[in-house]
Amino acid sequence: MPGLTDWQSNPLSTVQNIFVEDNNLTTLTSRVTTTFEHRLSDPESLLWIPSLNDTSLHDLKTNVLVRFRCMIQDMYDPEFYIGAYEVLDKNTGQKILKCGMYRDIAECAPHQHIDTNAASTVPLDRQTLYCVPIPGENQWVKNIYADKSKCKQARTCHNSRPKRRLDEDQLTTSSGGGLDLSTQARTSAQSMDVESTESTSPEKKAKGEGGEEARSMNGHTQDLNFPLANEKGPACLVKIYANFDGFKVNDVIEFVGILSVDPALAESSSEGEMFSIEGAESMITEEQRVHSPPPSLVPRLHAVIANKLTHSNPVLPANLSSPSAKPVVETLQAQADLVRTNLCSMFAEILGGDATAAEYLLMHLLSNVYARREMLALGKFTLNISGCRASSCLPEKINTFLQKIAAKSHFLPMTLSNMNTLRFTPKKDYSEHRLKSGMLQLSNKTHLLIDETALEPGQLDQNGIENLKALGNVITWQKLQYDFNFHRADFPTNLVLLIMSEAKSLLPSDCHIKLENSRTDEQLSHDFDHVISMLNETVLAKVRSYLGLMCELDYSLPEPIQKEIEEEFVELRKQNPQNMTVDDFHCLLLVARLLSLSHGQTTLTKELWQRAQVLEAARKGRQMNLQQTAR
Repeated sequence: MPGLTDWQSNPLSTVQNIFVEDNNLTTLTSRVTTTFEHRLSDPESLLWIPSLNDTSLHDLKTNVLVRFRCMIQDMYDPEFYIGAYEVLDKNTGQKILKCGMYRDIAECAPHQHIDTNAASTVPLDRQTLYCVPIPGENQWVKNIYADKSKCKQARTCHNSRPKRRLDEDQLTTSSGGGLDLSTQARTSAQSMDVESTESTSPEKKAKGEGGEEARSMNGHTQDLNFPLANEKGPACLVKIYANFDGFKVNDVIEFVGILSVDPALAESSSEGEMFSIEGAESMITEEQRVHSPPPSLVPRLHAVIANKLTHSNPVLPANLSSPSAKPVVETLQAQADLVRTNLCSMFAEILGGDATAAEYLLMHLLSNVYARREMLALGKFTLNISGCRASSCLPEKINTFLQKIAAKSHFLPMTLSNMNTLRFTPKKDYSEHRLKSGMLQLSNKTHLLIDETALEPGQLDQNGIENLKALGNVITWQKLQYDFNFHRADFPTNLVLLIMSEAKSLLPSDCHIKLENSRTDEQLSHDFDHVISMLNETVLAKVRSYLGLMCELDYSLPEPIQKEIEEEFVELRKQNPQNMTVDDFHCLLLVARLLSLSHGQTTLTKELWQRAQVLEAARKGRQMNLQQTAR
């Protein structure tokens, strides 16, 4: 694909041609999707489509085909728009039926007139998703995706083709009997849609809590509502036309769609106050400001393809179950033992020579919620490594290492200030009619490292207590409560949590191991620098592939082994119930599972079962010694 073709540079023309074939809006979405999926059936062809993740908006013109790798942070109410409209040529009298889907601005030349009273005018609705860059996505992931791109970025000016917007008074008289906009009274009908607009209300103060990002535009501060602070990349309003129920908050998706950054959208936004309802002006304009930010700050994307991502690791095939990915998977499984040995060696060196703790750290990194049974999240493995001196900066070093090998990670020092001032849980803001993000609103398989050694004397306020409770719920149930003011709702999570602490953590955990480390801080720093020096591109590629794949493998417990394990559990319970509780047995089974996966094995063998028992005995022995010392 040497350059841009018409369906890339002018996709709306392709949509119009498909529409003209039979003027059937009911099937148009599926036909448009099929057409673009066929054009992009070759994986290489997708790399020629510019990505909003690594391309500046000023390098793109409006109405071109782009892609965006993102997480759904919020879902707005459906908005009304005109699916088809009639244009009258004032010179010739000719009438042309045009498609209004996949666009915000009605296309109408100066010598043309939009006939809003035409019987062919069709009102429709579409869903709007507020999408943000994937929270916690590490820089190496972004770099690899950017390096894969084959499109040549060229600075282009925005399309200045004359367009007219359909004002609200025009929309209300369309289709003869009129289009009732009463259910969308808080929004303004701009251009082809009924999208909310930005008011000229006084500048809103930037929010600092919950990792929210705010950017200034024309004297107004726009909160981009990122879950994590210092996130880079644009937020985007993604508009979808089918399968509304197929999208959920926190889904990670790569959209391919038509970019809409026409300056006329900003002009419509600036007129938001003229549509205010007396007595509710402040509420409406606040919502308008939030829901219709300037397109130069928050672009619109009309999705033609939506690919839900099961992982965001760029060194692995996108679909690990596809036939083309099979050779890659088999090769990585064959190399698993070698990579595992190297990783355990590096972890042990970072942890002061503790090989057992290194094994548990590796198993923790491969954990993943693979199923849910009633209230239980099966596969979660929150690990607490205690014995970390606050002065050693070991949590920061582990975090630095994670940033180099994990696709998504975030570091949370549990300082009194962070606990009291950050917002961990999302909360519905009804004045702005949006979900305000929280720090724990993260996508599946994000690694969250909690540094409990940062604790300091002081008292938690009500917000700090709520944050502590939220962390506990995520650890115990892998659920996060979203605050909707009048009620709270549980949303499932799949976060990989590691707690580093001096003594046993005040937070719950699935597994606790006491670190055995006699090295000085200076020795630990030297060892860490040595490990980092070993991470050349070849080693990093293997480690990243290994960590990304092993947690995705399907694991099974052979029936003969399962029967033998059950009999062994019964016998141990007979001998001494205190030495093998139900929780102990569950942890042992989980360790056996993760140990098998760490070796690239999808079934449990006798040897690995015995190895799991040895590891658990060593870990529990440390706990017993710790308890005896405490006495």
